[in-house]
Amino acid sequence: MDTLLIAVGAGVLYLVAYHTYGKWLARRIFGLDPARPTPATVREDGRDYVPSRKEMVFGHHFTSIAGTGPIVGPAIAVVWGWLPALLWVLFGSILIGAVHDFSALVMSLRNQGRTIGDFCGDIVNRRVRILFLVIIMFALWVVIAIFGLVIATVFARFPQAVIPVWFQIPVAVALGWWVYKRNGSPLAGSIVSVVVMYLSIWLCSHYTALQISPDRLPSFISPLGFWTVLLLVYCFVASTLPVQILLQPRDYINSHQLMLAMGLLGLGIVVARPELVGVAPAVRPNVEGAPMMFPFLFITIACGACSGFHCLVSSGVSSKQLKSEGDAQYVGYGAMLLEGMLAVVVILACCAGLGLGFNGLSGSDAWASKYSGWGSANGLGNVMAAVVAGGGNLIGSLGIPADFAQGILGVFIASFAATTLDSSTRLQRYVISELASTVKVPALKNMFVATGIAVVSGLFLAMFDVFQADSLAEGLKKGGKGGMALWPLFGATNQLLAGLALLVATVWLYRKNKPVWITGLPMIFMLAMTGWGLVSELGGMLTPADGEPRNVLLLAIGTIILVLEIWMVAEACIFLAKLRAKRAAGIALPDLVESA
Repeated sequence: MDTLLIAVGAGVLYLVAYHTYGKWLARRIFGLDPARPTPATVREDGRDYVPSRKEMVFGHHFTSIAGTGPIVGPAIAVVWGWLPALLWVLFGSILIGAVHDFSALVMSLRNQGRTIGDFCGDIVNRRVRILFLVIIMFALWVVIAIFGLVIATVFARFPQAVIPVWFQIPVAVALGWWVYKRNGSPLAGSIVSVVVMYLSIWLCSHYTALQISPDRLPSFISPLGFWTVLLLVYCFVASTLPVQILLQPRDYINSHQLMLAMGLLGLGIVVARPELVGVAPAVRPNVEGAPMMFPFLFITIACGACSGFHCLVSSGVSSKQLKSEGDAQYVGYGAMLLEGMLAVVVILACCAGLGLGFNGLSGSDAWASKYSGWGSANGLGNVMAAVVAGGGNLIGSLGIPADFAQGILGVFIASFAATTLDSSTRLQRYVISELASTVKVPALKNMFVATGIAVVSGLFLAMFDVFQADSLAEGLKKGGKGGMALWPLFGATNQLLAGLALLVATVWLYRKNKPVWITGLPMIFMLAMTGWGLVSELGGMLTPADGEPRNVLLLAIGTIILVLEIWMVAEACIFLAKLRAKRAAGIALPDLVESA
């Protein structure tokens, strides 16, 4: 019963937040004007700048920001207890994450649809532009390497998910043709697409001949390596196609796939009424082998509460597609709240849902079998198993066969990771092009060159362990987990990115003479928590445990990012101090030149 109350209470809280705080931000702070031209309408090019219906943009935006973040993060963080994770997701998403996403989207709409790394130079100065673009480039490099591995891991563990995930590509192309060439209803087309998707999941769950297990792949390369290479080749193609052909319709399908999966999980909670109290501890600050709850709770749960990656999607992708500024709250603020709701459902699935049964155990014993210590709770495979087992129990309570339920969740996780992967590749192309314009290297502005750099560098990092083997042949057979070497940096770097985006938004609000506490307080919190976490991680890398080698690559990248972040914060603080001095002296501040 307590699980149902939490789920319903969270949904009500998010609805209230959207219609109160969200609307206040839209009207009083950002001054959204539906009559104001948007970059999509002014700069329409049929490839990146595409005026689109708000529901299509919402689907593309939501699935791009969600990925596996609101699944993996909460599934790990409940090791410290379900209550801290739940509170951070609820209030973090409303007061920090949604504000972060919304402000990045609005700023980009007023600055030609450019990424925040590019237009921050107009808000602060040219040095900040270069610093932020380099930080973003490093962050996206890590994301591309890691998320290829996430999908490859899902494919290896759930072979019934492989064909449905790839089958989604022609289904999405068909939906794009239906909406943009035939002027068909996107909702009707998406419903048909999801039905076709679920039929493919059912077929692959029931017929082993349709399951692509690791032993059916080429033997000269590891399954993780094979899927990572193939996925990044796909990313090159998807990221250079016009957005309305594949990315946007596929993400719209995924948004409805998510709502259906969340609906099934919600119905499972209503039917099963799983208990939360007594199954998983509410608060568990001291976990064997785990880092400190503070600050690492706020790093482990990023998507679902606040994630720096979202500012790139808001400013680099979604701002190029909105045909009305009035849709910005729906996309920028609303999508983050829905992602928070997804994180709440994951927390309940990994605690109460897992308590319904796992490997012959039930209740607290079942939960403890996955969360007895940091070693059992951490790790990509363990996390996926906890989510699929707990969520499968909830869906199974509706009478849905276990294999089908697991197939639904496997496809759900892999599809969302894929949206993050190809959106990251597209964003990296934008960032490389914008950096090339700043440092005046025209060759790198070419779409195919920039995308090729994004894909090849991400592939190198993902397959880094291949080159550390005694021979290339041995490395190919055993390697493919290179991206995991950077997993400790992923969370901290991502959250520092959120803090820096809020810093830019704070300067922007100050220059517009708007209340700065809206973004300033979240900025201080995010920079403090994640800076603390990054310094702690770098300290651990400098003095690894006995017998463990020092990861020089990880240490070097982490140090570079920290130095760039400190430099950027210093630049912004100096700039703000100069603005305050001018305002105190009665000198008018320079106007912000903003346009679509």
